[in-house]
Amino acid sequence: MRVAYPFRLSRTLLVCLIALLGVLCAPAQARETISIGYQRSSTLFIILKRTGELDKKLNAMGYDVSWNEFSNNLLDSMNAGAVDLNADVADAFALFTQAANAPLTYYAEETSAPSAQAIIVAPGSPIHTVSDLRGKRVAVSKGSGCNFLLLAALGKAGLTINDIQVRYLEAPDALAAFRGGNVDAWVIWDPFLATEERDGHVRVVADGSGGLAQYNRFYTATTAFADKHPEVLSVVFDALNATGKWVKAHPDEAARTLGPLWGNIPAPTVELANSRRSYDIVPVRREQLGEQQRIADTYRAAGLIPVTLKANDIRIWTAPAR
Repeated sequence: MRVAYPFRLSRTLLVCLIALLGVLCAPAQARETISIGYQRSSTLFIILKRTGELDKKLNAMGYDVSWNEFSNNLLDSMNAGAVDLNADVADAFALFTQAANAPLTYYAEETSAPSAQAIIVAPGSPIHTVSDLRGKRVAVSKGSGCNFLLLAALGKAGLTINDIQVRYLEAPDALAAFRGGNVDAWVIWDPFLATEERDGHVRVVADGSGGLAQYNRFYTATTAFADKHPEVLSVVFDALNATGKWVKAHPDEAARTLGPLWGNIPAPTVELANSRRSYDIVPVRREQLGEQQRIADTYRAAGLIPVTLKANDIRIWTAPAR
């Protein structure tokens, strides 16, 4: 008995040591990384990135965060589902992802900002109304929310796109053309609009007011991510909502913060641009997508979208009632 007992003890000890070593040597479970796509103009996300508040919340839930800035190829990235969460894009832009059957789910909306885009002309221009655009050279970014504003304004004035000389130019090229006098009018959004108003003292011929163009903005996530991580969408939605309220409640501080992030734009220009945005983050409601349908129908008729779309035929995530 004296001989067997130490042997049994040693064997038990050995089993425990092996088990302990297995625990100690096992690889740590990898943390999942959430990739977020944004642009320089993604106001709320770039504030959250700067403050680190969203990172802290998601880190506490066991996630790391990868921030990915897009200066171009944004549509291709969204259509491919290249990142988990996408920052806001204009209403018209979002329709192109729907037309491409992109694997996306809408998870938040910023309510309308109709005066945040406008048709502008030089202060001495003979153009005073939309009707005066007949035969004139008009610059606009193809497929943008501004493109819809232009089509809607022309339609209200009894004109079509064929009654003007449209110049499809992206914002930087359109800016050069406008300031160089190579186009007669420019349809543009903030903060370019605010910059031209403050620096060039341009004249606004029309904006989206009066029901012409609401200019809503939408946030999307890949559907696979939305289905797997609804708790993350809840945190992101709340963070966006709180940040939007902060921007509106602290216009001076927000402008000073955003100016350098937007490319060293003067704070007063940023404040003017922000005064026209609602930054009111709300759930996407299927029954409230009438404006999206109007844009889709207009773009289909203009040949900008190759298919007929049912605007409310999309995936929508909504935070559960609390």
